[in-house]
Amino acid sequence: MELYHKPVMLEESISALVKNPNGIYADCTFGGGGHTAAILSRLHSKGGVIAFDRDSDAINNAISDPRLTLVHNNFRFIENYAALYGVKFDGILADLGVSSHQFDTAERGFSFRFDAPLDMRMGRESKITAADVVNTYPKERLEQIFRLYGEVDFPGRVAALVDAARAEKEILTTGDLNAALEKILPQGAEHKVLAKIYQALRIEVNEEMRSLEKFLEGAARSLADDGVLVVITYHSLEDRMVKNFIKTGNVEGTVKEDIYGNVEAPLEAVNRKPIVPSEEEISSNTRARSAKLRAAKLRRTAR
Repeated sequence: MELYHKPVMLEESISALVKNPNGIYADCTFGGGGHTAAILSRLHSKGGVIAFDRDSDAINNAISDPRLTLVHNNFRFIENYAALYGVKFDGILADLGVSSHQFDTAERGFSFRFDAPLDMRMGRESKITAADVVNTYPKERLEQIFRLYGEVDFPGRVAALVDAARAEKEILTTGDLNAALEKILPQGAEHKVLAKIYQALRIEVNEEMRSLEKFLEGAARSLADDGVLVVITYHSLEDRMVKNFIKTGNVEGTVKEDIYGNVEAPLEAVNRKPIVPSEEEISSNTRARSAKLRAAKLRRTAR
């Protein structure tokens, strides 16, 4: 389980999440099953977990426990499955981003460390790959993706390099893409630039921002009265969306008030500032260094 993915802020997230040992919980990013196993360890026989993952590799990590229902689908559909199973969740957990397994499996194409097919699909049933994006999207759209999703410096120049390279031959592998970008990669710090570009492509391929928005909306409607939503993010785009949704009820952060002046947001923050990993955890798991945990519960006016 730990070889597949090492859960981030395991104790902090489960302590914030599990309040009712007989409750029904959702783990919306099953991965290696680490968070799910920790939730189950705190539940009695009447409790249960409905876990989601769109990656078939993760589904193969299924835990043998009658209290677990594993759903092979995108967590954006959480509200649909809450209705299907006739439940309201006592707690909902989402550990966003890419699993260690996905990063470390060369053929998945998530990492610039390997020369592999430019894929990046979290669910292999998806039709669009990162190769499709870099070879078929208009240059202007590529620039927009690099700017919005990767917060890349000089996104226009990055898009121009991709456009020039694909005019010579298709960009089919991570090695092809890295070579196309070679002119803008600072010596000794190539990984910092590539990480932003690969993040942007991954987000586009998997519609991560749209999925997160739909998930947050559905999760708020799927919580029991005393239920808690816990979300762990790994970059500023995700964290901003989660923070905005908790504060205002929408990912843009637009404050809307009812006729009495109350903010029309279904959730209220449990922790005013995000919880971050300890230095000890970061030293043992460097992928935790950018993680932020936010927790929220239903507003009393929303019940």
